[in-house]
Amino acid sequence: MADHYHSPEDLKLLGELKKLAPDEFTKFAAFDAAIGREGGHIDPLNRELIAIGVALTTQCPYCLEVHTKKAKAAGATREQIVEAGMVAAGLRAGAAVTHTAMALRLFDEA
Repeated sequence: MADHYHSPEDLKLLGELKKLAPDEFTKFAAFDAAIGREGGHIDPLNRELIAIGVALTTQCPYCLEVHTKKAKAAGATREQIVEAGMVAAGLRAGAAVTHTAMALRLFDEA
């Protein structure tokens, strides 16, 4: 039985994805490069802090690892990393609250 955990070794399989779905993978890679670019309206540090917040809400350990390292290289502080996490937690909690309101409406409609 395979272990179900995050392993950097998984990233070595990205080449397999490219072989098995070349068109889709190439287009994804181009899109990923475009959103990670420099020279846009959002500076690299803030791009990485946004990416960390998204990685936390989507719970992608690979994205979290990559973007935390990039944020540090862009000059992020420990306090900024934690604050980005708290913003993500607040949004995730907010989504639970608003979905609770939706559940209540659905309950009342049933």
